[in-house]
Amino acid sequence: LPGREQPIFSTRAHVFQIDPATKRNWIPASKHALTVSYFYDATRNVYRIISVGGTKAIINSTITPNMTFTKTSQKFGQWADSRANTVYGLGFASEQHLSQFAEKFQEVKEAARLAREKSQDKTELTNPALSITAHQVLPSPIISSNGPGEDKFFRSQSADVEITTEKERLKKMLSEGSVSEVQWEAEFFSLQDNNNKLVAALHEANANVDQWKKQLAAYQEETESLRQRVAELESQGAHDSSSENNKEELSQTLEELELLIKAKDEEIQLLKSQKCGRWEAEGEREETLQKLQELETRNAELERRLQLAEQTLAETLAEREKMQNEVTKVAEIMDVKIFELSEVRQGLAKLVES
Repeated sequence: LPGREQPIFSTRAHVFQIDPATKRNWIPASKHALTVSYFYDATRNVYRIISVGGTKAIINSTITPNMTFTKTSQKFGQWADSRANTVYGLGFASEQHLSQFAEKFQEVKEAARLAREKSQDKTELTNPALSITAHQVLPSPIISSNGPGEDKFFRSQSADVEITTEKERLKKMLSEGSVSEVQWEAEFFSLQDNNNKLVAALHEANANVDQWKKQLAAYQEETESLRQRVAELESQGAHDSSSENNKEELSQTLEELELLIKAKDEEIQLLKSQKCGRWEAEGEREETLQKLQELETRNAELERRLQLAEQTLAETLAEREKMQNEVTKVAEIMDVKIFELSEVRQGLAKLVES
């Protein structure tokens, strides 16, 4: 914009233009809300409404005293620009924004009227002949229309005829149901952002549901495998109960062997203490020594069997303790997985309810 123009008011709105073919339907000028501003040109003493979308001027409307801004709904308003040969519509986010824009339109329109009257007074003072003519016939502003591929033409109408024509056009548009279409268009663009957010939230929720379903299936599979493992361990535990009897038998055998070894040790000691006095004959001595050797050999065999039995008992006890620890660990893992599975089912149920 030239540096001589200064913005005096700005707001955000969805911009529409009337369909030039039907004069009934609204055509959105952009997909999103644009900044709509009032500008004042101090050099030409004119007011304009301007809205730019990218590098294109969507609205470039000069305010004249003959223009009227009409509220067609709580969030939509429109005005006709005869110079641009179109009707502009604005959809606002709230009724308050619409009221502020309408009030500013009335202020700018009044300022434009005062500026025109002041300009006419200056013309009358500088040229009396024009003053007489002006009192006789009130000319309307020259209206220019430059369409693509068309020759430039000018037309002149009085202010009263222009206002009457504009009112008739608006009444015709209202009678043909344009207000209802405007409301639907405004509601559509005002709710478009919320709709996009809801769609994104729905996609995210569907993705979460799929993920939870996969996690639930994995938990169910893992829980089933843990149940099978527990069943195996319980069957091994039942087998261990049968091995408990073997352990008792081993313990009893160990006790008997210990008693026998103790008795043999006493017998050996007795023989050693008595061998000096009682062995008189060489044959008797050899026989006693042979018996002693046999006893010592048997004692060593009994000690070896005792050590083997103790080792077997220790291994049995260690294996049983290991199995008990494994059963406890698997039970704890199952408790945790069952708890997580219940939470996933509750989350899935809440999501389905919502």
